[in-house]
Amino acid sequence: MKYKQTRALELLRVGSGLPDASFREGQEEAIQHIVKGRGRLLVVQKTGWGKSFVYFIATKLLREGGMGPALLISPLLALMRNQIVAAKRMGVRAETINSDNQDDWEEVENAVGRNEVDILLISPERLANEYFLTEVLEEVASQISLLVIDEAHCISDWGHDFRPHYRLIERIIGNLPPNLRLLATTATANDRVIDDLAEVFGANMEISRGDLSRPSLALQTIRLQSQAERLAWLAEQLPALPGHGIIYTLTVRDAEQVSEWLKSRGLNVKAYTGKTGEQRPEWEDALLQNKVKALVATTALGMGFDKPDLAFVIHYQTPGSVVAYYQQVGRAGRAIDAAYGVLLSGQEETEITDYFIDSAFPTRDEVEAVINALESAPEGMSIPQLLGVVNISNARIKQTILLLSLEAPAPIAKQGTKWQLTAATLSPAFWERAERLTELRREEQEQMQEYVRLSSGHMKFLIRALDGETGPISSPALSPLATEANPTLIREAIDFLRRTSLPIEPRRQWPTGGLRRYNLSGRIVADLQSRPGKALCVWGDAGWGGLVREGKYRDGYLSDELVDACKKLIEEWNPQPFPKWATCIPSRRHPDLVPNFTRRLAKALGLPFKQVLSKTEDRPEQKTMENSTQQARNIDGSLTLTKETLPDGALLLVDDMVDSRWTFTVAAWLLRSHGSGEIWPLALAQTGGK
Repeated sequence: MKYKQTRALELLRVGSGLPDASFREGQEEAIQHIVKGRGRLLVVQKTGWGKSFVYFIATKLLREGGMGPALLISPLLALMRNQIVAAKRMGVRAETINSDNQDDWEEVENAVGRNEVDILLISPERLANEYFLTEVLEEVASQISLLVIDEAHCISDWGHDFRPHYRLIERIIGNLPPNLRLLATTATANDRVIDDLAEVFGANMEISRGDLSRPSLALQTIRLQSQAERLAWLAEQLPALPGHGIIYTLTVRDAEQVSEWLKSRGLNVKAYTGKTGEQRPEWEDALLQNKVKALVATTALGMGFDKPDLAFVIHYQTPGSVVAYYQQVGRAGRAIDAAYGVLLSGQEETEITDYFIDSAFPTRDEVEAVINALESAPEGMSIPQLLGVVNISNARIKQTILLLSLEAPAPIAKQGTKWQLTAATLSPAFWERAERLTELRREEQEQMQEYVRLSSGHMKFLIRALDGETGPISSPALSPLATEANPTLIREAIDFLRRTSLPIEPRRQWPTGGLRRYNLSGRIVADLQSRPGKALCVWGDAGWGGLVREGKYRDGYLSDELVDACKKLIEEWNPQPFPKWATCIPSRRHPDLVPNFTRRLAKALGLPFKQVLSKTEDRPEQKTMENSTQQARNIDGSLTLTKETLPDGALLLVDDMVDSRWTFTVAAWLLRSHGSGEIWPLALAQTGGK
């Protein structure tokens, strides 16, 4: 097909909204390569280069030349809103099918069938959906003129952001006609990833690889061990920074906490995480329109978000790999001469990235437990049923099931809502890959700690780590930011961390299969539930969490400081009706720890303390139970009342830790069943995942 240069430039200018726009180095060549059908192409270009213009302009030219629609596979379609707007300005009819727009699926599918869609954007998970494959994709498969694989590093085992469903693309590519136009794009691919992709796409794949240097970025690393120091640093530095930006955290909890702290300092910020839900477009737009100083975000705000004048990217903790960091920090300074990229490093980050590494693949014991459970149930088992028979967390069961189901051949398959064994066995290659990637992630983790220790040469380090060419490297004339935090602000940050409490919502349903020893199942009668409670802190976290851990496992005594903190929490909380007495959850391992604490807390509040619950037998610690169903069964029959007559009035029910809430739920049911007043749970610390 003939390439129309004038039309391509016209589309670029319309799409970008810039009447004098010109192609960046390599852009037009990539479009021409696709349109002329010169073979498969991998484009490796830094964030902000304009990869989306390549495939949208190519799609438009192909459609105007009478060719069929394009199919684009991307892992984060929800973040491609601004690119889709640009596509529609060019007259490209772009539609998406992803988890965020399920109400539109039928309309989009019908439009595809009527040839009214120029490019269909789907998530890789759609490729595992039988209905989509047979009813939507199969209908137009022979007409597709271009297959685009965005964020192609996700295909590679070596990629920092490997997505299991991307393995399905590898199989699809193997069945494609060799002359089908195929474009793969990524901003983060080192030599190892590129070699891996070459195997998938074929030896005739051409590579367009750009310069990785970012002369507009002033990079800096600052070691501030405690969260209080980093919160203080942010509170002092953020108001003085020009422009608007992103603050990245490793966890949802940290994003919410940092956001609340900065808001308390009068700064206009919003938390943006996987839990933000329907407000995501609103917060993205707020940053794009400079209506907020910053978004405090997890990686949920990642691939696909484009704000060319972003003035800073700050990391609250160190990410797990250079490629992930380069991609995130590269969001700053795309269309401005100078921007900050500052990495704050703290003591908890390695524990968090260890958790991510360890949870990426199931263990051999976990796989064996799931396989054995399915073997014992020829009719198959659902996820809730598996939770009842294997002591593995819900998330890890789902991960195990997903990874096993994507193997080829797969040892398990889904029939309706249940999973069943197939005739296939799990290949040793599965474990070889898991071990190889876990080792790689450890190497990447250490590489990032090397980066933290740098005093200069940050950009050169990143480029070398990505196997780029390190020619002359320039950086903007921005003054380095302070490397220490204000002591007064640190004290205020500590106070803030210690003011934070977390809700404990009452459970309203007994677990699947019920509690047989108590003869309980179904819904929990409202009058036999506790009221919403409070946890003072997160286990081991900044604020009070470290003190709770030390008290339980080092000192065997929960300090008076914690008594004072809980007294203050309860007085500020002021639950109504206010407790008339206090009791606690018993323990046979630490028989005096919580009763001693509750007695002192009750005295401080002017309440009588009554020990009315006891443990009937030794059970494994709740923390060894990996999912909610197992935790519920572990408590079944283990609590009883020591008194037939309970004191009058509402009560405070105290425990040291809360995770699944089943201990509080059963204790509340027992107490309410025997005539107690309303129950207000209080835990010193909340445990659980990241």
